[in-house]
Amino acid sequence: MSARILVVDDDPHLADLVVMAMRYEGFEAEAVGSGSEAVARVAGHAPDLLVLDIRLPDGSGLETCRRLRRLGHRFPIIFLTAMGRTEDKITGLRSGGDDYLTKPFSLEELIARTHVVLRRTMPADRLSYAGLEIDDGLREVRRDGRLIELSLKEYTLLRYLLANAGRVLTKQQILDHVWESGDGGSEGLLHTYVSYLRRKISDPPLIHTVPRVGYVLRLPRS
Repeated sequence: MSARILVVDDDPHLADLVVMAMRYEGFEAEAVGSGSEAVARVAGHAPDLLVLDIRLPDGSGLETCRRLRRLGHRFPIIFLTAMGRTEDKITGLRSGGDDYLTKPFSLEELIARTHVVLRRTMPADRLSYAGLEIDDGLREVRRDGRLIELSLKEYTLLRYLLANAGRVLTKQQILDHVWESGDGGSEGLLHTYVSYLRRKISDPPLIHTVPRVGYVLRLPRS
């Protein structure tokens, strides 16, 4: 599952650790250090999930959560806090939070809870990875917010690659999925459509050839 994660914590070391762990897991992640920065960032590009510290330099994360909910944002929020009393957790959940993790915490637990919350809240008809988004309900494809026009075959091919992001797909697997029996698929035609997609989804390149095997959709390796 790919999603945009915004981490809100005034401890830059901790925020960097969480962002790196999220990115390693395949999420898009960035961090800000205050509630006001979070509200401003969300206004420009709403995340799929917010990891929110309760103690922030410009006020309580609880109030930041309430403010975001009043503004109509419904993405899930996981609170991070050093306050572990039951009443503190209840207050956080009643403020609009979806989960609550007490410091110190393990990054593995935070990642696991992130997956659980996203499975519960993200629409099943939407896929995203590295700024590339497919919305089956609207039949739209966007890259960093830019609408991309695709033919039906291009859409079907890109969706299959995106649904298997990070996984190498053989040419035959792709042909069987995109070009059904009798639909005229061939390795040459597949290569042509991959070329079309590469031009349309632009930088950074996401569709990579695996020699003598097939293709994989992933970020370029450094």
